[in-house]
Amino acid sequence: MRTCELTAVSEFTLVERDLPTIAPDEVLVRIDRVGICGSDLHYYQHGENGGNVVEFPHVLGHEAAGTVVEVGDEVSRVGPDDRVAIEPGLPCGECEYCAGDDTYHLCEDMEYMSSPPVEGALTEYVAWPAEYLYALPDSVSLREGALAEPLSVAMHACQRGGVSDGDTVLVTGGGPIGQLVSEVAMARGAETVVLTDVVPEKLELAESRGVDYAVDVTESDPVETIHEHVDERGVDVVLESSGFGGAIETTTEAVKRGGTVVFVGIPLEPEFPTDIVETIGQEYDLKGSFRFSNTYPKAIEGIETGRFDVDSIVTFESSFEDTQAAFDRAAEPEEVKGVIRVSDEL
Repeated sequence: MRTCELTAVSEFTLVERDLPTIAPDEVLVRIDRVGICGSDLHYYQHGENGGNVVEFPHVLGHEAAGTVVEVGDEVSRVGPDDRVAIEPGLPCGECEYCAGDDTYHLCEDMEYMSSPPVEGALTEYVAWPAEYLYALPDSVSLREGALAEPLSVAMHACQRGGVSDGDTVLVTGGGPIGQLVSEVAMARGAETVVLTDVVPEKLELAESRGVDYAVDVTESDPVETIHEHVDERGVDVVLESSGFGGAIETTTEAVKRGGTVVFVGIPLEPEFPTDIVETIGQEYDLKGSFRFSNTYPKAIEGIETGRFDVDSIVTFESSFEDTQAAFDRAAEPEEVKGVIRVSDEL
């Protein structure tokens, strides 16, 4: 099978590898679509992400969907020719986090597809436990199935923020996660959603997808926009989806007293500049949002019913042979989401 290896910083090489063999509880999946995630770009451009360092060669890609070609003897969940979305995290199943109803994503021994040393989905075939595969309805495309992963990130972030009917929400960052966080917030009943970015194309996309105010922070102060058009006290929930320092600094300025700030985007500089006395006096809830748990069935159902439109965040799709050019293009500011077409299935 063909595999796209990251062989150096900013360098992919297509190589031939043997097909993986499957264990009794595993499935062999022919990979059809792989989304390019921000973490993939960090690995591609810098050789590391969030403290995880690549040992070359390495295979990236964890937003994946494909078609089942073989199942292990113990598998009954899916069968050959089923189209499936792949949940990329494999928890240990034995620790206290795995024992909780919705905390397995915090497992300290989690193996996550494409996060070193676990290899990813930019390859023609992947062996994966059937427990973490989800059959796609006929009306959900393989590309949409691959995007169940970033949609799950957005769903978990809004759950962490407790976004509910009537809330006012600020989303900082108009990349794929910011676009999906906005959509999930609206689906959960948010009354007003403000999204900020510096790229006109991303702001225009956010407006077309239904946000109430898309603010270019190079031209307008988002806090002033909120005070003037939304609520002079601030918003109920801020969902920081960019990872940029300026946006992070805006979070506590924009949230109202007793409000909630959720950090989703991974910053290059991890320090959070904040006034502890102010945080105590204003009683902000500052939360992190890390991946997701038990979201795939609802994500796929939401795509099927039209509640979530993940396809419209895709700004381009590239062939497997053009993976390196696709990653270079995905790094351009105006691009929102790139997808690699590993096979020619629909």
